Amino acid sequence: MTDSLRDDILRLRGPIFVYGASGFIGATLFERLFAIRKDVYALTHDARKAWRLKLLDVPSENVIHCDIVSPTSVKGVFDALQPKTIFNLAAYGAYSKQQNIILTYETNVIGTVNLLENCGPDQVYVHAGSSSEYGFNCTAPAETDPVEPNSHYAVSKVSSAYLIQFYHRVHQKKAVNLRLYSIYGDWEEPDRLIPKLVENARKGQLPPFVSPEISRDFVYVDDCVAAFVKSALADFQVIGGHSYNIASGVKTTIADLAQTTRTAFNVAQEPVYGAMQNRKWDLADWYGDPTAANRDLNWKAEISLAEGLRRTADWQNRQKYEERVLPAFANPYLNPVISAIIACYKDAQAMPYMYERLVKTFNEMKVRYEIIFVNDRSPDNSEEVLEELCAKDPNVIGITHSRNFGSQSAFLSGMEISTGDAVVLMDGDLQDPPEIIPSFYEKWQEGFEVVYGTRVQREMKPHIHLFYKGFYRVFQSLSYIPIPRDAGDFSMMDRKVVKELVALPETEQFLRGLRAWVGFRQTGVPYVRPERMFGVSTNNWRKNIWWAKKAIFSFSFVPLELMSYGGIALTGLSILGIFYQILAKYIFAPDTPQGFTTVIILITLFGGLTMMGLSFLGEYISKIFEETKKRPKFIRTKVRKGGKMYQTSEEIRTLVAQQKK
Repeated sequence: MTDSLRDDILRLRGPIFVYGASGFIGATLFERLFAIRKDVYALTHDARKAWRLKLLDVPSENVIHCDIVSPTSVKGVFDALQPKTIFNLAAYGAYSKQQNIILTYETNVIGTVNLLENCGPDQVYVHAGSSSEYGFNCTAPAETDPVEPNSHYAVSKVSSAYLIQFYHRVHQKKAVNLRLYSIYGDWEEPDRLIPKLVENARKGQLPPFVSPEISRDFVYVDDCVAAFVKSALADFQVIGGHSYNIASGVKTTIADLAQTTRTAFNVAQEPVYGAMQNRKWDLADWYGDPTAANRDLNWKAEISLAEGLRRTADWQNRQKYEERVLPAFANPYLNPVISAIIACYKDAQAMPYMYERLVKTFNEMKVRYEIIFVNDRSPDNSEEVLEELCAKDPNVIGITHSRNFGSQSAFLSGMEISTGDAVVLMDGDLQDPPEIIPSFYEKWQEGFEVVYGTRVQREMKPHIHLFYKGFYRVFQSLSYIPIPRDAGDFSMMDRKVVKELVALPETEQFLRGLRAWVGFRQTGVPYVRPERMFGVSTNNWRKNIWWAKKAIFSFSFVPLELMSYGGIALTGLSILGIFYQILAKYIFAPDTPQGFTTVIILITLFGGLTMMGLSFLGEYISKIFEETKKRPKFIRTKVRKGGKMYQTSEEIRTLVAQQKK
C-alpha cells in the first residue's frame, strides 16, 4: 500500500460501511481499510461467500449482518452505527452461476434504493457499478455515451446508475457510481480466469482459454480500492450523481493475457484456445475510457497487468493458497450453518435478548446462522416481537402454532423447517445460555453427532434442585436405554440426527429420550443453568410429575415388570399364608384368633396394588390410544421468513418442502 493511499484512508469520515464485504472486491476493500483503522464494518448476508471473512479473522464486532433488500434491516444498522462513508459492493447476477433474475433486481435495484433512502446529507455513498452497463456499446465508451445493456445484470446496474443520478439531483445525496471493468487480484473466486491462470502459472502451466480475440480491460484490485477511496474524498459538487469508468484504457485480448503470463512466469507451455466455451456476453472489443476518472477523481490505474499477475501470485503464496483458500472455497463445512430453534411460551421479553446474544455468539464463532423462534400460541405479545425480529434479520424464521402444543412439538416444528448443518434446541426463557453453544460446536467438529448440556448446577431453590436430580437418577435406572444424567433439551445435533428424529412416527414425543434412543456418537458439556431472566416458570409440581410420567412410561417397562414381580411375590405370600393358617390351627397354635383387622389390611393392600397395577396399564394403554389417533404433532398458522409471510396451509407446505431440499 502506498503512503498516499494510507493517508487517504485516514482522511475518510467514519464509521465506514462496506456492503458486500464477503465478496471479492468488498473483502479486499475491507481488508485494506481495516489494516489502517478500526471503525470499518463488514456488512454481509451472503453466507455462501463468508469464507473470506473467516480466513481474514475479522473480529465479530466488525461483522454486521444486514440484508439490503430489507428496509428495516438497513435502517436498523444505520440507526445503530451512524456511518459517514458507505461503500456498496453488494451485487448479484454478475457470474454465470447466479441465475435468479428476481434476486438480481432485488439486490441491485431495491438494495440501492434502501441504502440511498437512509443516507443523509452528511453521508457519502460510493456505488460499485459495472462496465456491463454499456453492453453492446463496449468499445472504449465515455460515460456520456449511450448504454446498451445486454443482460439482466446489466439492466439492473443501469437502473442503479439512474437511481444515483436521481437521488443526487432531486434529494442532494452525495452519491457516485463507479463502473468497474475486469478487476482481478487478492480474494477473487478461485474458479475465475485470473486466479486459475496464476495458480497454473505458478506451476509452470496454463489453463484452457476461450477464444483468443475476446478482450478485457484488466485493473488490479489495489487500483480499484484506490478508486473507491478517492471517490469518497472527491468534491461531490463535481462528481455527485455521475458514473465513472474504473478502467486502465488498455485493450487486452485473451491471447495478450496468455503471452503476458508466459513471459512473467517463464511458462514454456503453448496456450490452448477455444477449449472453454465463450460466455454469452463475451465481446471482442471490451475496454474502457478512464479519462473522466483521471480528471475528476485524480485516479488512474498504476499497476500493469504483468505486475498485477506477479502480485496475485505472491498473495497466493503468502496465503498458502492450496492449503487454505481452495479448501475454504470448496468446502461449505468450513462455514457451516447452525440452526437455533427456540421454543417460546410467555417469553416475549426474553426473545430480543435471546436474538442479540445468539447473533453475537454466532458472529464470534464465524459461522452462518439460522434462528427459528416457535411461538407456541403464547398469550403475550410474542407475535409482535417475532414480526420485528424477522423484519430486522432475513436469517430469522418465525413459526406460530394454532394452540399450545408443548415444547416438544415446538422443537419438532422448528426442526422440520430448519436447514442447518447442525441444530441447537433451546428454551426461550434464556435458561439455556447461548454462550455455551461454542462448546457444543467444538465437540461437534470433533465428530460427535449429539452434544447435550449437562446441568451441573441449577440456580433455583434447593428442594426443587434435589427433585430434578432425583428424577434423572430414577429415570436413568429405569430406562431400557442409556439416558444421560441431568441432560435436558438444550443440545446440538447433527443434521443426520435431526432427520431421524423428525421422521419418527410417534405422536407423544419426549425428545431427550428419543435423542438417546437414536444413538450416534454422543457427549455432554457441563454448564450452570441460570434462573429465568423474566417472569416465572410455567412448570409447576403437577406439570413436573406429568413430565416424569411421560419420560418413564415412554422409555421404561419397569412398571410392568414390577407388577409381574409383585403378583408373583404376593401369590407366593398368599400360599405361605394358607399353609401357615393350616399349620397354626391344627398343630402349634390352635387358639390363633381369626382377626377382622387382618382381613381389612389384606383387602386394602391387594386393592391398592390392584389399582396401582391398573394405573400402570392405563398409562401404557393411553399412550397406545394416543398413537392410534395419528393426529399431527402440531399445526402451524403462519411462518415468517425474513420479510416474507406464509399463511395458507399450501404456502406453508411448499415452504417446508423447499426447506427440506
